[in-house]
Amino acid sequence: MEDYKKNSITLIGAIGLGTGVMISAGIFALLGQVAELAGVWFPLIFIVGGIVTGFSAYSYVKMSNEYPSAGGIGMFLVKAYGKTTITASAAMLMAISMVINQSLVARTFGTYTLQTFGGNQPDYLVPLLGVGLLTFAFLVNIAKNSFIQTFTSIVSLLKIIGLVIFAIGGLWVAGFSFTPADGGGSAPDSTIASIIAAVALTILSFKGFTTITNSGSEIVEPKKNVGRAIVFSILISLAVYLLLAWAVSTNLPLNQIIEAKNYSLAEAARPAFGDYGVWFTVAIAIIATISGIIASVFAVSRMLAMLTDMKLIPHSHFGMPGKIQKHTLVYTIVLAMVLTVLFDLSRIASVGAILYLVMDMIIHWGVFKKLRGKVKANKGVVLTALTLDGIVLGAFLWVKAKNDLLIVVVSILFILAVFIGEHYFLKYRTAEDE
Repeated sequence: MEDYKKNSITLIGAIGLGTGVMISAGIFALLGQVAELAGVWFPLIFIVGGIVTGFSAYSYVKMSNEYPSAGGIGMFLVKAYGKTTITASAAMLMAISMVINQSLVARTFGTYTLQTFGGNQPDYLVPLLGVGLLTFAFLVNIAKNSFIQTFTSIVSLLKIIGLVIFAIGGLWVAGFSFTPADGGGSAPDSTIASIIAAVALTILSFKGFTTITNSGSEIVEPKKNVGRAIVFSILISLAVYLLLAWAVSTNLPLNQIIEAKNYSLAEAARPAFGDYGVWFTVAIAIIATISGIIASVFAVSRMLAMLTDMKLIPHSHFGMPGKIQKHTLVYTIVLAMVLTVLFDLSRIASVGAILYLVMDMIIHWGVFKKLRGKVKANKGVVLTALTLDGIVLGAFLWVKAKNDLLIVVVSILFILAVFIGEHYFLKYRTAEDE
């Protein structure tokens, strides 16, 4: 644990890490997918996602106040369930969902970067650019906390300013009418189930607040500032998401948003600002994805190192020099690169949402059943968070089962494999220790 430096991350730095992860692929890649599920209601879905995330964040804030730790969620699970299969498996689901998010950000970076060249570009360039970004993130994360927090804070501020300028400009061109653009064409009909399922993707765009909990004990005055950083990060991200969603909906017809779902923000800039708008949006997307990937890699590598220190996950040096945290950084980047090459944006987002919601429900149940007295949590709020997660996850699985059954099957099998693998690893570890 000597790699973790107390008081090395300020409140502003923590907010920068949180918004750095959230305001990246969350709005650039997921906006079109949310519109595909929710139809004309998609800007409002971000409000619903923010509300659900707010209830969810309550458990994390309470846990962070009582147990500030650089292991974040891993430590929370240990406090709730002990060093058990549930703890190890849920922590692994969280870590892997974060790595999945990194691959989502990496592919978003490649997709938006190619918009500057116009025309049809070879498909292999998207993952190739994504792998390049992950390599850069690895090099930055070798640096010290002070550099990482400064870099992500500055870049996060730049992208927030840029996105707000774009959103206000788009709304100004539309006369601030908030009336969806009408450009003819047809769009898929939305159902109650698909609208609720869309909330799952917006939750995925907010889940970057967990990055803050994974740096808990490194934050200055963690018992006070972790909760503040989480709340501010969610509110800032929600404001940016709402402005952007309305700007896109008023400048680009729904069917065109869905058609260009992987780069809908750039496409929405075209009717309002022409090619200059596209270039500006792409520049902001590049800045956003760079800061997002760096902040996410920073958090997940430390979480995996903590789990390794607690002997909850297997670890091998593979002949690499240095300490465990550097090894987990390598594992994080390599896995993210593999996912970036193998999967498209839509499927990456779906698997990430499923794994995250399952882990989130395990956290809430642990707080409600085991720790609500210790952390002084209101059981009504915790149960509401658990119920909302269950409803959203159920709707998302239902919609995906009808449209892309393979993703549901793969996600369920993967979750089972993690639980079974961790069960036997911990059983082997216990026998070895004895």
